[in-house]
Amino acid sequence: MNPITDCIESGILELYVMAATTPEETQEVEALAAAHPEIRQEIESIRQSIEAYALAHAVEPRSTVKPLVLATIDYMERMKNGEPVSSPPELSPAIKVKDFAPWLTRQDLQLAPEAEDIYVKIIGYTPSVTTAIVWLKDMAEEEVHHDEHERFFILEGTCDITVEEEVYSLKPGDFFAIPLHKKHMLKVTSAEPCKCILQRVAA
Repeated sequence: MNPITDCIESGILELYVMAATTPEETQEVEALAAAHPEIRQEIESIRQSIEAYALAHAVEPRSTVKPLVLATIDYMERMKNGEPVSSPPELSPAIKVKDFAPWLTRQDLQLAPEAEDIYVKIIGYTPSVTTAIVWLKDMAEEEVHHDEHERFFILEGTCDITVEEEVYSLKPGDFFAIPLHKKHMLKVTSAEPCKCILQRVAA
């Protein structure tokens, strides 16, 4: 029996590279690697193979993920620092800009100078409804919602919302509801960012 071959064929080196070995196994592998160049070479080869596989199968997150995560962190910090819980009205065709005056006039809920393509400020959250002020400079990628209704109320700028093959051009004061199970995307058509109230309601 060859201890080097046995070690390479056992699968323990793969587990070691993925940090899935026990402390005793880790110690054993590191001792073998220190004594045998073949083991060190095999460990490096496994690392490179795993990295290549990860890169080949990597999925780039949607452009909306980062701003929504940052907005959630910001909202949680504001709550922790004593901001009272508020209840923005539900979006509907009858909604008016003045209905959101308590949030739109706040200095801490304005577009940040360093904002990237999408900037979000959450103004209300319950397990069934999330309401946010959103600024978009270019577009929001195509997506489909199966478990939540997405609604927009345009405040500034203009945009086109494409639902399947239909294009809807929106301007300030317009309300739009995205149907469930339909592919949709938003493209800003104004020189200024499109500012809107976004509301997601559990279906």
